[in-house]
Amino acid sequence: MAVRYRVNHVFLAGYATRIHSQEPFTMHRYDVTVTTGASPETVWKLLVDAASWPLWSKVDSLDRARSVGLDPGGDDGVGAVRAFRTGRTVTGERLTEKVERRLLAYEDAFNTPMHSYHARIELTPTAGSGTVIHWHGTYETSWLMGWYMPRYLQKFMQGMAEGLARYAEEHKPAQ
Repeated sequence: MAVRYRVNHVFLAGYATRIHSQEPFTMHRYDVTVTTGASPETVWKLLVDAASWPLWSKVDSLDRARSVGLDPGGDDGVGAVRAFRTGRTVTGERLTEKVERRLLAYEDAFNTPMHSYHARIELTPTAGSGTVIHWHGTYETSWLMGWYMPRYLQKFMQGMAEGLARYAEEHKPAQ
């Protein structure tokens, strides 16, 4: 685990003083892979449409008031900020990379418990017309949150990927 210290700048009577925080930031990661019988096209349509996420994921709702640049047709583009509410917490994710039916990447736009969050969702077709969903990311937390967040987020993201796989399979177009 990489450890980095946050440097706060405090201005006192015109003089800049550096104060090093006693709380280091620690890098963590999660990595989940699931397979679904749904095609990459079906999975992709769910990923790029932020409005669909509450249907299949662990998020409660899409907060449209805090989201920016959402596509009315459900195909959010790079730069869009998607704000999701889970309980009382709202987190914002900015789309950073998009390769049709293969890759969706995002970073934190606003996320209180985590810093420097980067995630990638990679879709790979299977031989039987299904899809392998590989969802992985890295993020920093305070030392204190580091005791809790890695186990929680690994489990949360496993549930996200499984929910996506299940919903895509149950709602795939008739063949």
